Amino acid sequence: MENGQVVCPSCNNSKLTAKYEAKYIYSYIIDTDAPGLKNKYETLPFMYDKRDQVEARQYIECDTCGAKYPCFFSQNSIGIDFKVLQKAIKDNQM
Repeated sequence: MENGQVVCPSCNNSKLTAKYEAKYIYSYIIDTDAPGLKNKYETLPFMYDKRDQVEARQYIECDTCGAKYPCFFSQNSIGIDFKVLQKAIKDNQM
């Protein structure tokens, strides 16, 4: 992690990707036309009545060796803080 660059401690490569996996349950109220109160003539998957997030996982993954480093990305900030990336990788080294 020199010169503003984050590197994978497993393979020393800087090709990293921040990933956010999430699982949601989408609910559509059954009515007389297409399912969901927001759907009128056809069922559109993005026109749900309720959405609940049931799982979430955030991590940094090395594109070269596949090593994964758990990390939390705040949903309230713009971009990802370099110090957060450094800390996530440093704290999760084996």
